[in-house]
Amino acid sequence: MIATAGLRERVTDWMGRLRPGGAGRVGVSLRVPRPSTGPDRLLCGAVFGLIALGIVMVFSAGAAFAAKHYGDWTFFLKREAVYVVIGLVAFTFAARTDYSVYRRITYPLLFFSIALLAGVLVLGPRVNGAVRWYRFGGLSFQPCEPMKFSLTLYVSVLLARKADQVRDFSIGFLPPLVITGVVMGLLILQPDLGTAVVIGAVTMALLFVAGTRTSFILMALLVAAPIGWKFLVMGKSFRQQRLLAFLNPLEFRQNVGYQLWESLISVGSGGVWGRGLGEGRQKLFYLPEAHTDFVLSIIGEELGLVGVLSILAAFLVLIWRGYLAAARARDVFGSYLAFGLSSLFGLQALVNMGVVLGSLPTKGIPLPFISYGGSSLVVSLFMAGVLANISARKPEPGATPFFSAFRQRVAAGRNKRAEPGVRVVVETGAHRRRSAPVADPSPPSES
Repeated sequence: MIATAGLRERVTDWMGRLRPGGAGRVGVSLRVPRPSTGPDRLLCGAVFGLIALGIVMVFSAGAAFAAKHYGDWTFFLKREAVYVVIGLVAFTFAARTDYSVYRRITYPLLFFSIALLAGVLVLGPRVNGAVRWYRFGGLSFQPCEPMKFSLTLYVSVLLARKADQVRDFSIGFLPPLVITGVVMGLLILQPDLGTAVVIGAVTMALLFVAGTRTSFILMALLVAAPIGWKFLVMGKSFRQQRLLAFLNPLEFRQNVGYQLWESLISVGSGGVWGRGLGEGRQKLFYLPEAHTDFVLSIIGEELGLVGVLSILAAFLVLIWRGYLAAARARDVFGSYLAFGLSSLFGLQALVNMGVVLGSLPTKGIPLPFISYGGSSLVVSLFMAGVLANISARKPEPGATPFFSAFRQRVAAGRNKRAEPGVRVVVETGAHRRRSAPVADPSPPSES
């Protein structure tokens, strides 16, 4: 068994699992089915650690603001605690629900998310020059958050179903590109250029690992470049000013670059060990949005370089275990979905950290699991639960009356989990066929 496992590791690599059945590929590989396990403990630990720190830092960063504007210095702490409870319920539900069921609701969920994204342009109030939220009394909802999951799910389902045609422009590349373009266009109209760039990058990453021709991706980037130039440089004046403030924050520190400059002061004043939890000064009405998009600045001031590196380490663990779950997923759809969700978390964290540290122009991207915000926290925990379910590598659930028709359609497909024992997988062009379990190669004993 040890020799067989070693042979399997040499014959099938990680990218082979993410690019199954490429056109023109012929080969024979030995696969030993992995046993089902529980959710990845390191992945869950990284998520829970980020949540715990987020509750503490939202309270620390927003207490003064809450006391002045709401008359209650625990206002954000109470609301964040409610969001965490709802998010943990969503996480538990997603972690215990087999991820294959989402394939049945992919298109209704996608079209509903697009409708919400379009509707907010008409029904949403304008806040700080942007129309991004639905308001229901004292509650708000940001439709771009469920859209992140819906679009990642759609692209994963499409690539898993058309894995052998992904190198065909009109079949495997154009449909996800069109849908992603529509979503990005609606986000830019809000305007929310940061989220548009993130979901566009995740889609391109999924297409790349699926085996799309590099020339297609380069062509898409070349088409998008003039659009980005128009919106960043030739578009509205506030985008031009933000770009100039990013290039020279000292010159614009009194106006458009004020938030970035105060963020740099906050991070720099923390040193290695920080001023101490609750001892930050920039949150005392110097740094705007201290408890939301710029909460990392307060972490840097109060917990120092050690605190920032701890956040970075937690996200690296989350992304690492997410990619490992993608490599070990029981089917191609799970591989794509885990890869997309892990990339989504990683890119959002990277953009937020880059903005706070002055490495990227200012964009309204929250830090997952840490920044204050109900929509972001609940949806992020739900997506983390889906990732945890994929990491468990459990067999597909048995056929029930509700899922029987669905099971019959996929029973003979590529996503059916192998039965116990060593199997020979023959891959020839666009088709893959699995033979019966291989018999023990040892010769029979003589009697």
